[in-house]
Amino acid sequence: MTCGRGESSGKNWNNRLGIRFTLLIMFIDTHVHFDRFVKDGSFGELMKSAREAKVLEMVAIGGTPEANALSLKLAEEYPGTIFGCAGYDRDEATSACDLTALRDFVADPLVKAVGETGLDYYYSADTASEQKTLFEANLALAAEFEKPVVVHSRDADEDTLAILKDYADAWKGGAGRSGVLHCFTREVEFARRVLDLGMMISFSGIVTFANADPLRSVVRYVPDDRLLIETDSPYLAPVPMRGNRNEPAFVVHVAKQLAELKGCSVESVAKLTAGNARSLFAL
Repeated sequence: MTCGRGESSGKNWNNRLGIRFTLLIMFIDTHVHFDRFVKDGSFGELMKSAREAKVLEMVAIGGTPEANALSLKLAEEYPGTIFGCAGYDRDEATSACDLTALRDFVADPLVKAVGETGLDYYYSADTASEQKTLFEANLALAAEFEKPVVVHSRDADEDTLAILKDYADAWKGGAGRSGVLHCFTREVEFARRVLDLGMMISFSGIVTFANADPLRSVVRYVPDDRLLIETDSPYLAPVPMRGNRNEPAFVVHVAKQLAELKGCSVESVAKLTAGNARSLFAL
């Protein structure tokens, strides 16, 4: 499939990233880790840059007790711009996770998703059993509150799919709203199996890297209505911003790459992915 070719109406303008947009365009960055920006005092400048790039909505990712609290705090302080997300990520698998506290976060209306959470056997294969237990606990909360899950998976394809299959069976929320496999880096076959479970797929700056031709093939495969964009800030700055700390403003480069691969305009990708994000996270 290719995205729609309709252009947004309005006057054209160039932003500091050198990409021409119409005034009515906007982007949603579906995966931002704000903690480092808050800690080093650069949060205000980051928000200013995002506005200038027309990245007007962002999902603040949780994953630890501190990140969950910050995500909710920012959602409270920036209503309609920053949306909350809370979960326990794989690095918390051997910690004494307070699932009651997490449940309270997930129950809050400002928290739109559970995560990030998932499995990573590249760095932590020795804690695979604990990771699976924690992942399942996050998914149980997502199913209970009918809020989508933001999934991390690295070198854990089969276990991720098996656990998500049980989650898909338990999901009673809206079709296509069960969750997203974020920062997708795998091949078409894995994408197919993720899509078959009703999940969306999100692409980060990795899709712009020189060695990412196999991943670019996956972009062409993913249906329009399952496609999201993200930065995973402050990590994985896209080309041509490599060497910089990543930030939400740079998600426009991800959109530009997807537009080239899908054969449509950047405006169309922005509209498409923003609509998908609003649907998934009930924004």
